[in-house]
Amino acid sequence: AMTGEITLRGAVLPVGGIKEKMLAARRAGIREIFVPGRNRKDVEEIDASLREGISFHYVDEVGEVLHAVLEPSAEPMMGQARTMPASAPPL
Repeated sequence: AMTGEITLRGAVLPVGGIKEKMLAARRAGIREIFVPGRNRKDVEEIDASLREGISFHYVDEVGEVLHAVLEPSAEPMMGQARTMPASAPPL
């Protein structure tokens, strides 16, 4: 998961609601979260028991995110994707 605002020049700006976004990611089974570097303090203020099992990556430029997620790795960065079965559209 990733949260932040990206400028036209690729800078990642801080955002609000970090705790709520982290909790939503946890509920979705996401274990890796990219957070703007300037939101580090917000993450550190979240109770350690809530942060347990989640790796936070602090970034200042969008290129850092692209490098991390596009780099080949032996282990997937997130849990199994949750999908909903397809259903027929309403008539």
